[in-house]
Amino acid sequence: MAEPVPVFVYAHDPISQAGLASQLRGRREVRVVEESEVDQARVALVVADEVDEETSRVVRALQRNGIPRVVLVVTRLDDAGLIAGVEAGACGLLRRSDAVPERLLDAISSAGNGDGSVPADLLGRLLDHVGRLQRQVLAPRGLTLSGMTEREIEVLRLVAEGLDTAEIADKLAYSERTIKNIVHDVTARLNLRNRSHAVAYAVRQGLI
Repeated sequence: MAEPVPVFVYAHDPISQAGLASQLRGRREVRVVEESEVDQARVALVVADEVDEETSRVVRALQRNGIPRVVLVVTRLDDAGLIAGVEAGACGLLRRSDAVPERLLDAISSAGNGDGSVPADLLGRLLDHVGRLQRQVLAPRGLTLSGMTEREIEVLRLVAEGLDTAEIADKLAYSERTIKNIVHDVTARLNLRNRSHAVAYAVRQGLI
C-alpha cells in the first residue's frame, strides 16, 4: 500500500479549515499535518472564496516554504480565476461545491504524483487561453511556450547530437559567435549551469 500523502489544509476561515480537514482525517490515502509540522506536507489545500491577489500570495508563500504542490478549493471559479490560479502556481483547482471527500482525494493524489486537475468544463477554456497566448503573444516574438525560440531549440538539438560550436555554426550557416551567444542566452535566461544542463532541460521539456 502506498504511503499516505502528507497534506496541509489552509483557509482564512478556521471553520472552513477544520471542516475540510475533518473530511480527510481517517482516510488512509492522506495524512493531515498541522501548522506546526507544515514542513512535512507534500501537498497543500488552500480554501478561498475566489482566486484573488491574496489567494495567489498564499499559494506562492506555501511554495516558498517548501510545499511544491498546491490545490485550490474555490467557491467562485471562473475563467479569470482559473488563469490566476495557474499563474500563481497552483497545480489543481476544485470548486468548493464539488469538494466531497472522493474529489478531494483525487485532486490530492494527482498533485502528489506531479499531475494537475482542473474542472472538466474549464479545461477547454484553459487550452483556448494557452493557444491564444502562443498565437498572439509568443509566436510574434519568435518564442514557444517553453520560453525558447525555434532557433534556440535547434541549436540545443545539435548540441545533444554531439556537434561542437564550429560544426553547429557551419550546419546552420551562423557564425561561431552567434552560436555561443545563443547558448549563453538560453542558460542565463533559464538559470541553467552550462550546455549539458541546457540539453537536459530541453529533453525534460520534450523539446528535443
